[in-house]
Amino acid sequence: MIETFQFSKPSKNEQEIHSLIESFSHSGTVFGDGKRNVIKLFVLDNRTINVKSFKIPHLINKVAYKYFRKSKARRSFEYATILLEKKIGTPKPIAYFEKNNWLGLNDSYYVSEHLKTELTFRELVLDPDYPDHENILRQFTKFTFDLHEKGIEFLDHSPGNTLIKKGSQNQYEFFLVDLNRMNFHEIMDFNSRMKNFHRLTPKIEMLAVMSDEYAKLYNKEYDEVFSKMCFYTNDFQVKFHKKIARKKKLLFWR
Repeated sequence: MIETFQFSKPSKNEQEIHSLIESFSHSGTVFGDGKRNVIKLFVLDNRTINVKSFKIPHLINKVAYKYFRKSKARRSFEYATILLEKKIGTPKPIAYFEKNNWLGLNDSYYVSEHLKTELTFRELVLDPDYPDHENILRQFTKFTFDLHEKGIEFLDHSPGNTLIKKGSQNQYEFFLVDLNRMNFHEIMDFNSRMKNFHRLTPKIEMLAVMSDEYAKLYNKEYDEVFSKMCFYTNDFQVKFHKKIARKKKLLFWR
């Protein structure tokens, strides 16, 4: 097995982090459901670090990630570095690790600082009575607008992938996670901006608030923003439910 790794900066803990990776399967505390990728928390020098182990890729991707494409772990590490350079919130990257065998990529890991926050965007979707709901939603929209202004298209802009931390005087900070799918542009056009909201919520009242805030920031008519945001959201919902229905038919025996 050939190992490739990179740290964001030299650290006295490099050897310890290597050891955590080697013992990952039988150490650490599982964080989240672990259905697809496994995330574990470890305590290191009185701080908690987050280690994400990506699912072992299938045969074609094994080869692709070794020779043609960067692995999800490496992309997560590099994109986190870019986000911080652009002053966009995300947990600080520490390192990534790749383990390749003769065929291609086998195991890969992304290591970052673990960030404790009060909520994710998902809570706003599930609980319309969440305290300060509209204010958080408007600040989140401003955060997304800032992403777009900086040419950042976060392809996994979905309810669980923005952590939200409350500051003072009802101000909030936002942090992106699950970073391996992003595009970077010189300029994002209107359609690309609106489509980037399509995975967040099907709730029309939330889309209305976000459209109102985005229209003010973008100097666009509310009706145009709302119409386009709803179009892309509805298109996603239709395709999503069709996909679920197909899976149920194919897996009827489960």
